[in-house]
Amino acid sequence: MARKAVAQELSRERILAEARELFATFGYRALTMRSIAKAMGYSHGALYYHFNEKAELFYALIKEDFSELVQRQREMIVREQGFSVNLLQKLMMEFVRFGLNNPHHYEMMFMINEPELQQYSRTEQAQSLEMFAIVIRQVMADQPGAESRKFTLPWNLFMSLHGLISYCIQFKQSYEEARKLAEEHIRLICVSLDLDSYEQQRPLVTLVNTESA
Repeated sequence: MARKAVAQELSRERILAEARELFATFGYRALTMRSIAKAMGYSHGALYYHFNEKAELFYALIKEDFSELVQRQREMIVREQGFSVNLLQKLMMEFVRFGLNNPHHYEMMFMINEPELQQYSRTEQAQSLEMFAIVIRQVMADQPGAESRKFTLPWNLFMSLHGLISYCIQFKQSYEEARKLAEEHIRLICVSLDLDSYEQQRPLVTLVNTESA
């Protein structure tokens, strides 16, 4: 395919749509701006018209996905109209679903240490984890010692889910293939925290506006 050199012919939206497929197929490390442009039939200069580097291009995709994740988390919380163990379980399952349906993106956000990506994605990652932490703290609020664990417990639960997601990604298990395992894993987490004794629903509190963070 002959390459097209005019950057204006190649829209940002088209770059993102086609780059998403390339990243999903080959992963982040295997691609360069030159190889992405070649696959699209353009010169790599056309990509640089819209993005300064590969990391910026990938971040634009990641930002869209994490925006979707945070929005789904917010919708779940509002729909439940209060904080409960059931809501916490749904949020944990949604996190697993997101990770296994977007394995390459999850790896970039949480698993692979790429120096050029470090300046990106921190805000989105923090927003998602903070919303998860809010629910955990509210559900656990009446438990003895909850105050002393309000910062460590959300992180510990995240790491437990992260271990499950990482394992499934490593062995190329889809969300549907791992769903039963994930449900049992999350059930055991709640049992270990003795959450069955705290099934009462707590009032909904005002959530932080993550979009303006």
